[in-house]
Parts: sequence; C-alpha cells; structure tokens
Amino acid sequence: MKKKSILYALTLAGIFALTPIPVFAMHIMEGFLPVKWAIFWWLVSIPFLVVSYRRIKGILDENPNGKMMLALCGAFIFVLSALKLPSVTGSSSHPTGVGLGAILFGPYAMVLLSFIVLVFQTLLLAHGGITTLGANTFSMGIVGPIVAYGSYKLLQKTKAPAWFTVLIAATLGNFSTYVVTSLQLAVVYPDPVGGFQAALMKFMGIFALTQIPLAVTEGLLTVAILNVIWKYNREGLQALNFMKEEM
Repeated sequence: MKKKSILYALTLAGIFALTPIPVFAMHIMEGFLPVKWAIFWWLVSIPFLVVSYRRIKGILDENPNGKMMLALCGAFIFVLSALKLPSVTGSSSHPTGVGLGAILFGPYAMVLLSFIVLVFQTLLLAHGGITTLGANTFSMGIVGPIVAYGSYKLLQKTKAPAWFTVLIAATLGNFSTYVVTSLQLAVVYPDPVGGFQAALMKFMGIFALTQIPLAVTEGLLTVAILNVIWKYNREGLQALNFMKEEM
C-alpha cells in the first residue's frame, strides 16, 4: 500500500509538472547577489540546516517507517520546484512543494530537504546558484515551511475543514517564498528614485501576476496528494498525527 501511495502521488506531481500552468517560487541566479549579501544569507541559513539535520534524525529515530513518507516529501519538493519559468531579471518562478512536508513533519525538517533539492538543481539544472544557495534556502526552505506550518496549526484551531486548512497552508507557504525573494532583491537593488520600498513594490507586483495563481494551484495539488496518500496509506498519516478523518 505504501508503494502504491507514493506511486500515485508522484504520478500526480509528474502530471502537474508537465502541465503548462504558471507556478512559482524564486531561485536567485548565480552571481546575482553581491558577495556580502551572499555570505549574509549563508550565515543566516546554516544554523537552520543544523537544526533540520537533528530534527530529521529525531523523526527517523522515533518513527523509522516515516522514511518513505519523508522521501515522498523530498521528491515532491524536487518535482515542483524544478519548474523554471522566467520572471524578474535575475530570478525565476516556480512552485515550492514545501507545504506538504511542513504539514506532515514540521517546518524544520524541510530546511535540509529543500537545501539538498536546491543543490541538485544548481548542479544539474543550472537552476539557482551556489553563491545564492543561502538566500534561496532561506526563502524556500526556511520561511516557506514555517509559514505553511504556522498557518496549518492556526487554522486547525478554527475547526475549518481539513482540506481547506491544507489548501491555505500550502498556498501561503508558497506565497511567502515569493515575498521574501522580493525583499531580498529589493534590498540589493533599490529603485534609483523610490529606494527600497519602490523596488519592493515593483518586484512583488511583477511576481504576483504569476505567483498568486501558482500558489493556489500548489495548494490544490497538496490537497490532492494528501487525499491519495490517505486512501492508500492511512496508517502512515495517522502515525504522523496528521488527521483522524478523511479530508
């Protein structure tokens, strides 16, 4: 059953990846950030990577059967975030896929998974960069999962339907990545007239044209994936204390 659930989930993700729908999250390209800012974002991200490693180790020690589910979350991130669509100069737009894993395993487990995915994409797909890896990890692997997980837990308290809670959490996790990337670019490239604020509005305005529908689409896909897993591996989800009833 577990193998079937993963096969069906990856099939859905693959179909989504091959469908020409605009989807987002941004990888800042190699060399686009000044050295001091590249170093800054690396220094900010490294402590989270250490915490993430410990968190994943703890998860696997407590629940060895969670390996397959964790691997599925990593594959989900890789498939979705590999969709590279041109956006603002020096950046690209794509889905993130971090909401799924953040909901199931918590936000900090997603930091290391996102980092690994970004490394592979940088080296194999020329998507992102080594010098900008810290900045991309911060926006996609740190802020995105924290927002998704926080939104999920907050909405759970409202007794909203499980599917709606997952939809909003995954959508906001994606959307927050775009906001942070816009901030990162606006700090480095302020508008000659309006400064940081004007630059931020420009970056966010351009990204928003495609990021909003992509964020919602990712939210819907996350709901679909969890429904498939629930159907074929309900015990696995319940072991993670995800939910007790079908979405």
